[in-house]
Amino acid sequence: MSWQTYIDEHLMCDVEGHRLIAAAIIGHDGSVWAQSESFPQLKPEEVTNIMKDFDEPGTLAPTGLFLGTAKYMVIQGEPGVVIRGKKGSGGATIRKTSQTLIFGIYEEPMTPGQCNLVVERLGDYLNDQGF
Repeated sequence: MSWQTYIDEHLMCDVEGHRLIAAAIIGHDGSVWAQSESFPQLKPEEVTNIMKDFDEPGTLAPTGLFLGTAKYMVIQGEPGVVIRGKKGSGGATIRKTSQTLIFGIYEEPMTPGQCNLVVERLGDYLNDQGF
């Protein structure tokens, strides 16, 4: 299965009639493995800051989580495994696996829980597969 198939069929899928507005699978080095058309262009320092927060949880909270031009307030995640961000009526979930970062960005009517479920389920699967 191609990496783009994971985006198209597993991340950008319908969840109770709702779907993410953008998704990506990015390597720890910032290389894009696959992404939806609408996923923002990340700056190298944004990926570096995200990786640092996974290594040292809490480092993003004072400055916020930046994904392209959007700034998200960092909310409770799972230290070293999941970072969650909130921006207005939407937000983002980032799940770290052994080789990748899986991003899901949502807006209402999708709920934070639905976004978390989609992103974290794929993250658990990829982690189990050694990715």
